[in-house]
Amino acid sequence: MGNVCSASVSCDAVFTRCLDCAIGKTAYISELKDNLDALQTELQKLLEARNDLMRRVNIAEQKQMKRTDQVRGWLSRVQNVEVEVGELQEIRSQEIEKLCLGGYCSKNCKSSYKFGKKVAGKLKVVATLKGEGVFEGVAEKVPLSVAEVKPSEATIVGLQLIFDQVWRSIEEEQVTIVGLYGMGGVGKTTLLTQINNTFLNISNDYDTVIWVVVSRDLQVDRIQEMIGQKIGLVEESWKNKSVEDKASDIFKILRNKKFVLLLDDVWERVDLTTVGIPLPSENVACKIVFTTRFLDVCGRMEVNRKFKVECLGEEEAWKLFEKKVGRETLSNHPDILELAQIVAKECGGLPLVLVTIGRAMTFKKTPQEWRYAIQILRRAPSKFPGMEKQVYPLLKSSYDSLPDDKIKSCFLYCSLFPEDFRIRKTKLIDCWLGENILDVYDQSEVHNHGYYIIGVLVHACLLEEEEIRGEHYVKMHDVIRDMALWIACEVKEEQQKFLVQVGVELTGAPKVKEWEDIKRISLMENKIESLKLSYNKFLTKLPSGISNLVSLQYLDLSWSTIIELPMELKALVGLKCLILENTRNLCTIPRNLISHFSALHILRMTGCSYNVSDQEIGEDSVLFGGGEYLLEELLGLHSLNVLSITLKSRYALQRFLSSRKFQNCTHGLSVRYFDDSRTLDVSSLADLKYLHRLNILNCEKLEELKIEHLKVVQKTLEPDHFHDLNRVQVVSCSKIRDLTWVVFVRNLKYLKIESCYELEEIISGRKLGEEFPEMMENLNLLSKLHSANIRNLPNLKRIYWKALRFPHLEEFYVRGCPKLKKLPLDSNSAKGQKIVISGSENWWKELKWENEATQNAFLPYFKPC
Repeated sequence: MGNVCSASVSCDAVFTRCLDCAIGKTAYISELKDNLDALQTELQKLLEARNDLMRRVNIAEQKQMKRTDQVRGWLSRVQNVEVEVGELQEIRSQEIEKLCLGGYCSKNCKSSYKFGKKVAGKLKVVATLKGEGVFEGVAEKVPLSVAEVKPSEATIVGLQLIFDQVWRSIEEEQVTIVGLYGMGGVGKTTLLTQINNTFLNISNDYDTVIWVVVSRDLQVDRIQEMIGQKIGLVEESWKNKSVEDKASDIFKILRNKKFVLLLDDVWERVDLTTVGIPLPSENVACKIVFTTRFLDVCGRMEVNRKFKVECLGEEEAWKLFEKKVGRETLSNHPDILELAQIVAKECGGLPLVLVTIGRAMTFKKTPQEWRYAIQILRRAPSKFPGMEKQVYPLLKSSYDSLPDDKIKSCFLYCSLFPEDFRIRKTKLIDCWLGENILDVYDQSEVHNHGYYIIGVLVHACLLEEEEIRGEHYVKMHDVIRDMALWIACEVKEEQQKFLVQVGVELTGAPKVKEWEDIKRISLMENKIESLKLSYNKFLTKLPSGISNLVSLQYLDLSWSTIIELPMELKALVGLKCLILENTRNLCTIPRNLISHFSALHILRMTGCSYNVSDQEIGEDSVLFGGGEYLLEELLGLHSLNVLSITLKSRYALQRFLSSRKFQNCTHGLSVRYFDDSRTLDVSSLADLKYLHRLNILNCEKLEELKIEHLKVVQKTLEPDHFHDLNRVQVVSCSKIRDLTWVVFVRNLKYLKIESCYELEEIISGRKLGEEFPEMMENLNLLSKLHSANIRNLPNLKRIYWKALRFPHLEEFYVRGCPKLKKLPLDSNSAKGQKIVISGSENWWKELKWENEATQNAFLPYFKPC
């Protein structure tokens, strides 16, 4: 009985489950149409809820906020369901047609069952999503990215070395403010962009990197808005706040962050405090890097480290130019490659020009086109495509920013000199003064003002400085010079009416329609016989019509072979600057000629072999070289501010030194043919306040250069005496035995000693110890020396008895000094400085060294001659 009963119960259960299952499956079929309608309705409600949510999300995202992960996930699931329901609805009619028996059965039960089950499942999913779609907050403030990537070249051609140097500085803890300066178009912004992007590519602990373009019209509120956008201060209400309130808000956020501020194109000091930038300190961890065209801005921004971004070297310039032109063009004809390299050189290594011209020459596939490009770039670069619209205006903004019209005129004047021409600073200032560009000041100011203007132009990267053998020069970058000529000749509001035809092999005067309208003319480095004066070895006589140039203010006859000055020159009463340097054939200057130049400010005549011509003078003029007569004339020139002169007797020198006027205006002095004296107390020259160069020449009877006067004044000698003297030459003074006095020339940069046959040592340690014991206690002898040239000194045994420090020495030339067996050098003499030592190979082989380390230190720098 039990077994029978048990079997009965089991069969009922199985039947019930089967019945329930059948009923459930039937429901998927019988309720299919209703479920499809409900699914469509519920989906519509879900999409409406989604749309409401998206409006809230969009408003938040406009405020630079970021949707939450929950919202992002829910929206994604809704999107998926929308697609899936759409797919079910697409086959709705097809599935309903399968139904029969009033919808309770199907012609294909299995297929209808599966479809109905999917519909029922999606209905539940939609209902669930609808219930989950209630959010109190839909977005949150975006965590700031460290930096925003800036578009840039994949590689920074030619800038990698300086980038590495700058990046190392940024990594140094003590370096907080870095300035990158250089001329326009040189690649400063490219370099700063690379710095910005590097913060994205390497791991670092900075919270944010902020990029701000400052520009010439510095606007604090615009800078604040760029910073505010980066740190999340973007509400309209914040933008309407005052500069002070914005600064306070920025400060509150940044003072607790470790940040980098990159300022591009800074033209003047940015007051960081006014902007709201916390200054670097122990409590504020930040780095500030900026670009500027002006070295002075680096000073005003109080940088810890500054870097000059230079033009590219020849190899790097070619790589950039080659990249912009493209290999297809360069390989199109065998001649194009060589011509393209010439064009690239014309760009002067300036990336802006290399890119502009490189792009213009893309697809120029004939040699003729390239040759024409070279002609244009050399004769009229402003006419080359892109130069007048893209290059010159960018460079001209540096010119426009110069402080005043006087400095602008001084800058444009430099374009009169040839390309790559080294202009001696003193000559340039002479020209400015002689042409009325500079105002006339007293001696203490006239040249200081000129040097100040040169400094402004150098610091604006419009001129480049060079120092060669103690002489100071400036030169113009080729493209800057082209831009200056464009301004002077073609920009209407700036026109200076220049005629510049330099180095174009003219044999006669250029054909110009309106000569009378031209203000300044430069015809240097041509083959003109009828016009050229200075550096003209064929000019032996001035043209007779020169007296008609009554308005002439600047006359330069230097290095010409002129024999005499005609008395007709007295008509040039407006002459301000007369240059007669190194006119070695000029033997005659008429008496009372110089006194006619009442407006004369500058007279330079060292290296001039003059005598004063006057029948009444007699033999004394030969004895004294006419010097004393000329001195009388010079004393009557009340405007004279700058003088360089040759004196040929002890008597003339004494008269010269007794004049306070000459003490205050002498820049150069040559003493020559002192046959009336065996000694010369050079310490008497210490009162010449502005003496720059001193030559002692052809004094065959001179035995001693004494320093007697300095024994009395040595305690008060520093720093005024010989302060400006930096060039000394002693030539053909055969009886002199030492030149110990040069130790008092603290700023000596160039020393030349030649044909002094009895000279045994240059600096006598014995004489120093006996006569100036104080000097021995604090030796810093010749520490400013840049160049030493000693030759034809057969008895020279030593320069100094022990090694000296030469931190600035660049060249040491020795020739004809067979007894000089040891140089005053040890391994510490020139640390970090590469000295070129020139001499004969035999002399070099016989040199004795302090030790092997010293020999090894200088061995690579020997240059046989």
